[in-house]
Amino acid sequence: MAEAIARYDAADVIEPFSAGLYPLGYIAELTKQTLMKNGYSANGLTSDVLKKEAVEAADLIINMTGRASEEVFRGRENVEDWLVQDPFGADPETYQRVFEGIQRRVNQLAFSLRDRRPGQKAPG
Repeated sequence: MAEAIARYDAADVIEPFSAGLYPLGYIAELTKQTLMKNGYSANGLTSDVLKKEAVEAADLIINMTGRASEEVFRGRENVEDWLVQDPFGADPETYQRVFEGIQRRVNQLAFSLRDRRPGQKAPG
């Protein structure tokens, strides 16, 4: 969900790539339905395994594994932990709640990144 949201809400400051430690190999139907219900496309989303090359190429890693970043991304300083429930197997209401939380976090991150762009004046 985060990748789809970032593609549409924050493409100016985020080039999203999503991958997991134990991917399903497909996008859950309720994920697609939740995205569509909220005006986002699931087209192009994939369920990929996280590879070392992707970790090394990332400017920022958002860790939504539920495990501490030190366990998963040892020695990486560009990791931000987001505690996000995995809705797989849950009801549509849970998917919607998780979607809303991810959307809020993606938009907060995008706002912060826009604020840090070179040439931007600090508020005040």
